[in-house]
Amino acid sequence: MKILHTSDWHIGRALYGRKRYEEFAHFFDWLIACIETEGIEVLLVAGDIFDTTTPSNQAQELYYRFLCRVAGAGCRHVVITAGNHDSPSLLNAPREVLHYLNVHVIGCMTEAAEDELVVLRDGNDKPQLIVCAVPYLRDRDIRRAEAGETFADKDRKLVEGIRDHYRLVAEAAVALSGALSAAQAGEIIPIVAMGHLFASGGKTDDGDGVRELYVGNLGQVRDDAFPDCFAYLALGHLHVNQKVMGSDVRRYSGAPLPMSFGEANHTKVVLAVTVTPEDVTVREIVVPCFQRLATVRGDWMQISERIATLLAEAVPVWTEVLYQGNELVADLQERVRELTAGTLLEVLRIKDLRLAAGTLNRLATEETLDDLKVEDVFGRCLADQRVPTEQQAELIALFQETILALQHDDGLNAEQGQ
Repeated sequence: MKILHTSDWHIGRALYGRKRYEEFAHFFDWLIACIETEGIEVLLVAGDIFDTTTPSNQAQELYYRFLCRVAGAGCRHVVITAGNHDSPSLLNAPREVLHYLNVHVIGCMTEAAEDELVVLRDGNDKPQLIVCAVPYLRDRDIRRAEAGETFADKDRKLVEGIRDHYRLVAEAAVALSGALSAAQAGEIIPIVAMGHLFASGGKTDDGDGVRELYVGNLGQVRDDAFPDCFAYLALGHLHVNQKVMGSDVRRYSGAPLPMSFGEANHTKVVLAVTVTPEDVTVREIVVPCFQRLATVRGDWMQISERIATLLAEAVPVWTEVLYQGNELVADLQERVRELTAGTLLEVLRIKDLRLAAGTLNRLATEETLDDLKVEDVFGRCLADQRVPTEQQAELIALFQETILALQHDDGLNAEQGQ
């Protein structure tokens, strides 16, 4: 079967307050055309469909409109699993209706492993592929908390729980494949798996919202957690397109749009996977740039020269300006705005890195909480309270554990209307 693997759409994501719905719409138009051109039969979306657990009406409209168009593009099946940014209940709510469009949704870990198996059939109702549609596995689903646990104990139990879950799902898939194969005169039914997690050795980037969740090896899953019966493993969660431990058939597709200025120079792709009983081939398809992003950095002369170069290209560009000069430029914001007013260059962020190393009360930086990561704020609190250096490492680790736990929470309070 011809499969297209994508993930981490993050529909509804904004960049420094700038809404990006137009970009998402262009991406979905392109994706439909790609499905048609490539003759894709199965679309796998490995989590983080939305950017928040409470996506806007416009974000949901883009999502459902796309799903309605997929069948018309010739794609026979869509399999969607939830990521850590998604609300399981929101994704699951229309699953029975979507099933009639051959859209299969798994929003959360199921009670029985076999309920995460999706059998994909051809036009003659003949089984061709089994998908182990494993969603993001939340801490509360796979780990039982015990009094007196250490940080290392929690991490070990979390990883063991993920490994055990994949083992159970794989065993159920192998049994089902055997039964289907026996009913079809021994024809092999390949098994493909999905997941949304941090595999050991994975690459992240500044601003992607992933790096900040992990300290050391916290929650990172080794590749031996994935059974050998998987002909292909389609992963989501990391925004950089990459192989898992160098494997050609265990892959992150990465986010199709740059989620931050740090990703602006990444080549964004979706992965075309052809699976047969004998072989698996993977090919990268480059996603076009729908909105150019650029970081302008340096002293004032370097910044002004770079802005002039961008303006000469006469294409719309969203820009962040990072001042790194030694000279104090008190009117930095005014200078930048004067250069870019009425042009195709839209400046979303201006930051004086020379002054940003100071504290929040240095108003010349015009620094706000929007400029800071939560880890930055916590670090400054530790410094302000004069916490001894030898205690900071443990406190930072505990703080990171708290952030990870919050990310594991799928917004239950919001879903209950609290």
